[in-house]
Amino acid sequence: MKRLLITIDGPAGAGKTTVSRTLAERLDYTYVDTGALYRGVALAAFQAGVGPADDSGLKKLCAGLDLQFHRSLQGNRLMAGGQDISDDIRTPEISMLASAISARPVVRECLLGVQRALGRKKGAVFEGRDMGTVVFPDADVKFYLDAAADIRAERRYAELKSDPGVTREAVARAMRRRDSNDSMRAVAPLRPAPDAIRIDSSKLGVEEVVNLMLMHVNARIHSSKLPGESISIK
Repeated sequence: MKRLLITIDGPAGAGKTTVSRTLAERLDYTYVDTGALYRGVALAAFQAGVGPADDSGLKKLCAGLDLQFHRSLQGNRLMAGGQDISDDIRTPEISMLASAISARPVVRECLLGVQRALGRKKGAVFEGRDMGTVVFPDADVKFYLDAAADIRAERRYAELKSDPGVTREAVARAMRRRDSNDSMRAVAPLRPAPDAIRIDSSKLGVEEVVNLMLMHVNARIHSSKLPGESISIK
């Protein structure tokens, strides 16, 4: 059966991670969280005291990084120099730093080759923010997953509320800042590819979103590609 390269882009809190993992499992494809790579660079920069505007420092940092995904019973884990940093990269502080660092051309150039090498054999679902626009403009199927801002903020708060220092208001503010940073940046801004299939997950569960995606993927596998369209159930 034909194996495809699938991209899923969209803002934070839209459900990309859960949907991407589930879609990959249903297709028996490899799941690649590209945002984790940028978070890995952000964590290394934070630990080394390298600022997001220090291009020479970031270039040197990236050259010495050894970032790899390791499949385990807990799913894909991000390793840096053999150390599991999957949990360390998920803090709000590292998330904001990753948003700033991912806009630096020197970092994007460093990771572009890594990502394209991972997708060379296809049979993969890539989650990110510019997968369908910059990294894989010729991907077989491109999705753009979005949701209303208040719903995305509530979803992210539910993930972080175990931390006593996290509040709904702080999460909402951080998400608004990140949305602005990601969409307004000069390099690879967050936006749907012209041929992306747009899905609004505001009132859809994971299975509903995945089933919609599978409909388009199966159509592409059987060579009856559906045109890109906006799917929004409210």
